Amino acid sequence: MTSTAFEGARPLPPTTSRVGVFSDVDETLIRVKSMFRFLEFYLKQRGEPAATYQRLIAELQKSAQRGVSRSEINRGYYRLLGGESARRLSAAGHAWFIAERHESPDGLYVSEVEDALAGHRRLGHELVLVSGSFFACLDPIASDVGAGAVLCTRPVVRRGELTGEVLAPMIGPAKGRAVRLTGLLGGFDLARSSAYGDHISDLAMLQQVGRPVVVGEHPELLAQARRAGWGRLITGAAGR
Repeated sequence: MTSTAFEGARPLPPTTSRVGVFSDVDETLIRVKSMFRFLEFYLKQRGEPAATYQRLIAELQKSAQRGVSRSEINRGYYRLLGGESARRLSAAGHAWFIAERHESPDGLYVSEVEDALAGHRRLGHELVLVSGSFFACLDPIASDVGAGAVLCTRPVVRRGELTGEVLAPMIGPAKGRAVRLTGLLGGFDLARSSAYGDHISDLAMLQQVGRPVVVGEHPELLAQARRAGWGRLITGAAGR
């Protein structure tokens, strides 16, 4: 499966009866922040000391503390991968996913969301993952859960290597635009479609569908859900 950002995505075959379920990934479908867990795994696999990961993450954390936007922090993450082989990152992503599945004590997936999305698929709804993460992390997850498409941050690749730049961070309002455009190009009935998100940065995505569901306890998002009468999915501490 190839992850695509919405800017360059090929239109999906149009039909008037498609119903989608759009899901955020990190801390919605899975329990962890995939980009950071993957980076730690990748650096260790490459033989880097643990201090390398801590130094790189500390720089991003300092940016967040200074009030740098989530979109710019997302760009900053991919600058760390400049010069890396796309093929090597993809292979490492599959290895990371297998390790995460086996080593996570509570399971990788948020079980309530995993079950909800499986229920949608049984009804014939088409699963689309929407995330600021990228192909190395998302492709194995999408394959495992049966997602038909992935809308994500897309690193620029030249001659097989990441340049460190991205087309557009799939963060905040970009998620809403991606879902809206996917609905138009793919013939999805967004009024009948669902979306799942856990953070206020998922708000624009949730607003595009007729059946938004708030996952977890984010106070701003819960307040919006109460005002708009949206669905809510309460998740437990124990996983699979």
